[in-house]
Amino acid sequence: MNKLTAIAAALAALSITAAPSLGHEKHGQESFSAGEPGDPKKPSRTVEVLLNEMDFTPARIEVARGEQIRFVLRNAGAADHEFLLATNEENLKHLEVMKKHPHMEHDDPNGVRLTPKKSAEILWKFTKAGTFEYSCLIPGHRDYGMIGRVTVK
Repeated sequence: MNKLTAIAAALAALSITAAPSLGHEKHGQESFSAGEPGDPKKPSRTVEVLLNEMDFTPARIEVARGEQIRFVLRNAGAADHEFLLATNEENLKHLEVMKKHPHMEHDDPNGVRLTPKKSAEILWKFTKAGTFEYSCLIPGHRDYGMIGRVTVK
């Protein structure tokens, strides 16, 4: 009976550990509203974005359609923050998933979650004109102003 109890406890622990990633399977999409992952073999313009408590610097970026941007992201805050590039509607929809799974990790072509003092890069080609946003979808952060805008002309 002790062996059965140990196996049940191990299975329960594994299911709890896997819970934060629930809902993340939708990130495997092949197309993105704001463009497409960049090509490291092609030229790009570098834009450094600081993830602060509770905003982004800069909060507005203008790019030309077809331009490739290398976002250098630095978490200058004391808490975890995210940078997720999408449309406003997509980020609001994903925010609802994040409310149910606040510890969801992002390491996608269009987004990343960073612990304090860490940095990452996203290489992105803006193939579509319009206004897009980058947002921190950790519950509460967007509400406090962690939203930036990208205008693609």
